[in-house]
Amino acid sequence: MSTDPGGFDEATCEQITKVLGYAFRDPALLRTAFTHPSFGYEHDGTRGNERLEFLGDAVIDLVVADLLFDAHPEWNEGDLTRARRGLVNNRNLAGYARDMDLGRFVRLGRGERRAGGAERERLLGNLFEAVVGALYLDGGLAAATAFLRETCGSDLSAEGELPEHDPKTRFQEWSVATRKSFPDYTVVSDSEIENDDERFVVEVAIEGERFGRGAGRTKRAAERRAAKDALQKAEAP
Repeated sequence: MSTDPGGFDEATCEQITKVLGYAFRDPALLRTAFTHPSFGYEHDGTRGNERLEFLGDAVIDLVVADLLFDAHPEWNEGDLTRARRGLVNNRNLAGYARDMDLGRFVRLGRGERRAGGAERERLLGNLFEAVVGALYLDGGLAAATAFLRETCGSDLSAEGELPEHDPKTRFQEWSVATRKSFPDYTVVSDSEIENDDERFVVEVAIEGERFGRGAGRTKRAAERRAAKDALQKAEAP
């Protein structure tokens, strides 16, 4: 996380550019996207990234709807609506932000920083929306779409499933119903290679008993594959 109260330095901008896979033509948009309202209030009286968050929310809704529409011609309106609702929620968006470790770059006010704000789900979800809003303003719908396709690709592809059929949801339901306990997901290895389709290896266990293992480009993708592997074991006759 940048601790410079005056803003981002060049090195921080370069790091974020690498993580996002996009170079901003207007660095001020990037700086604003990573400025939490608490920081803006303390330093210049602004509301930080709130306006970008509002715009990003609308852009994400549109892009996700468009990508789902193209990926699933067999789904009806109800299927598409449920899938979009399942994907475009704060928990999921925070997960994408956490996968990219965006929280380390956000500028927080002193009180928010002391309270560990960069790890809060709501803050991370809002940050993700603000980043998409900034991408849209800087590079248009094409830039926002490319970013979301890369970030959420596995959830938006033709192989994606309706939320109620998501393997993590199904395995959690099985775990609670049969073991009275929630499953735990642990990253057992990370190749640290960008765009490696099997960068993260994750294991899922219930009270120490390993049930499944999976690999993926992101932690979320690896968790889903681990849950799918676990379901095969759990549901085996």
